[in-house]
Amino acid sequence: MIFVTVGTHEQPFNRLIQKIDELVRDGQIKDDVFMQIGYSTYEPKYTKWASVIGYNDMTAYFNKADIVITHGGPSTYMQVLQHGKIPIVVPRQEKFGEHINDHQLRVSKQVIKKGYPLILCEDVSALKICIESSRIRTDEFIKSNNKNFISNFKKIIAFEE
Repeated sequence: MIFVTVGTHEQPFNRLIQKIDELVRDGQIKDDVFMQIGYSTYEPKYTKWASVIGYNDMTAYFNKADIVITHGGPSTYMQVLQHGKIPIVVPRQEKFGEHINDHQLRVSKQVIKKGYPLILCEDVSALKICIESSRIRTDEFIKSNNKNFISNFKKIIAFEE
């Protein structure tokens, strides 16, 4: 399942919502999709959606989803990482009337430079490729974290003996 969230910023994020809907319509995405569309004026025709959802529902979708596609709000994509998934981050951009400036793009790039595993998708025409990349990288991320956990756990056990 794919979960898409655009947050609650008052400017529409039609570019992302419409592209996901088109990918589902065209059979490019075969997964079930749920979108939280915020103030977007484009209403999806091929996916389930809601304008706003509560924190508990958001957490449930983070847990249920195989892939999470999100706007460039750091608190959202850091939550996705905490749920053991690599988010596809589509920053809102000023040139599309999605935000007042390009801070989401700048901050996302800085977070990636710090070593956080985000998949940055500036151009929605590359969204299908980003989704496929997410499937591969999330599997690697889970395996890597599992290895780290086991290694650290062994150290703790050995230390207590």
